[in-house]
Amino acid sequence: MSKPKVVLAYSGGLDTSIILKWLIEEGYDVVAYIADVGQEDDFEAARTKAEGLGACAVYIEDMKEEFVTDYIFPAFKSQAVYEGRYLLGTSIARPIISKRQIEIAEKENAEYVSHGATGKGNDQVRFELAYYALKPDIKVLAPWKMQIFLDRFKGRNDMLNYAEEHNIPVSASHKRPYSEDDNLLHISHEAGGLEDPGADAGEEVYSRTTAPEDAPDKADIIAITFKDGIPIKVENKTDGTNKTGALALFEYLNELGAKHGIGRLDMVENRFVGIKSRGVYETPGGAILHNAHRDLEGLTMDREVMSLRDGLALKVAELIYNGFWFSPEMEFLMAAMDKAQEMIDGTVTVKLFKGVAYPIARTSPVALYDPDQSSMDIEGGYDQKDAEGFIKINAIRLQAHTLITKAAKSRKKKKAA
Repeated sequence: MSKPKVVLAYSGGLDTSIILKWLIEEGYDVVAYIADVGQEDDFEAARTKAEGLGACAVYIEDMKEEFVTDYIFPAFKSQAVYEGRYLLGTSIARPIISKRQIEIAEKENAEYVSHGATGKGNDQVRFELAYYALKPDIKVLAPWKMQIFLDRFKGRNDMLNYAEEHNIPVSASHKRPYSEDDNLLHISHEAGGLEDPGADAGEEVYSRTTAPEDAPDKADIIAITFKDGIPIKVENKTDGTNKTGALALFEYLNELGAKHGIGRLDMVENRFVGIKSRGVYETPGGAILHNAHRDLEGLTMDREVMSLRDGLALKVAELIYNGFWFSPEMEFLMAAMDKAQEMIDGTVTVKLFKGVAYPIARTSPVALYDPDQSSMDIEGGYDQKDAEGFIKINAIRLQAHTLITKAAKSRKKKKAA
């Protein structure tokens, strides 16, 4: 009798290595699936490790280009920022990972998919909502929500002990028990000593970016060119480097951002499941891109469109964070974002220095900015006397409110007397 088959989203780290071995012990044939979304891992070593643990097949899928073009850029042109700060580095990677996992499950005729996300975090929601949206009849094995697994593993220390007992090599340790997610957009650091929000993370936590105080004393001046809100070229005016192509230019922004200590964030956020968590993030290229794109919109986007888009951007960020990338509301919102970006064309010059990506100039062939109208020195087709009537009309409701409020207070005073 054949064993049930499960496709496991496998990283080669602590959690999924233990889960792979445990699923085999529980009687499953396990297909280990590694999504290459830009993390700095030794994929062949991970393949060897998975095979050594007993995986019946191993898939290593290079999805970096698709990740940038179909996930990172759409989110960034939407100005999607969660709780005003987080650039959604982990969240954006989950839908592309889930999509390919379902495709492999169909190819392998696997009845189950599995992941290593805990029952307290956001990733369990993101993975599983994507699975069900893409393949409604899929069955999910989520060990951290299975009692038989929970009876054996109470937490990360139990997993580390299990790894030692079974000679499973892992990078985490009792000394550095951080949970880290690495991809092209960012690296996140959670758990361990970081669970105390009052404790300084310390420089040893950061692994991608230079400390701003140790960054070069000479700035890099770069020009980022956009078409329909999407970056198409990066030119370094300091050393003459030019990059085109989605993946190449984004990797270059990461390189420059890391060099200058850009994109660090230490915050306490609200998880979808209702728990607050502390995360330390490094998003060097993303922080540069976010600042440059927003700056160009100031030059080229209509005021009322921007106001509407900014409201919708909050919802886009929430949907990405909560795992609803594959949803009808996300399709609707992204269609609106595409429309809003049709005239976001131009070039933004950005100064990179000591942890800051600071736009210093911007040009566009479709700029809405009129230097003659804005000038303090020439009339430029704008009659300043017209502002008098404009102000008076807008003041009508303010005057009415004040008069009515004063009258009401006066009546109350007389009545009380």
